[in-house]
Amino acid sequence: MPSFDVVSEANMIEVKNAIEQSNKEIATRFDFKGSDARVEQKDCERTLFADDDFKLGQVKDVVLSKLAKRNVDVRFLDYGKIEKIGGDKLKQVVEIKKGVTGDLAKKIGRIIKDSKIKVQASI
Repeated sequence: MPSFDVVSEANMIEVKNAIEQSNKEIATRFDFKGSDARVEQKDCERTLFADDDFKLGQVKDVVLSKLAKRNVDVRFLDYGKIEKIGGDKLKQVVEIKKGVTGDLAKKIGRIIKDSKIKVQASI
């Protein structure tokens, strides 16, 4: 019986390259001169650092533009809350989503059943 899988996963190599390009651009941009703006990488977690809210927004814009140029869908990003660290410095954790959540998988299964085609959905 034919089957297909629904997979939702970002190309992590392209994400890593986009983050490295973002760090290079941040290091060379005039408006970030003398600031501690950067992006750090871990497994599925990226951390944005900046001196204030405006610069944090600019770091986000740089990262999003680099991801878009590398054809990585920005809907994979899950932004955490903005945290203050030492003085005026800010950080924000951005996670890369992997897979389909349980609620979304149930919704997809329900849509398949409601379509009345001869297919069986399993989670």
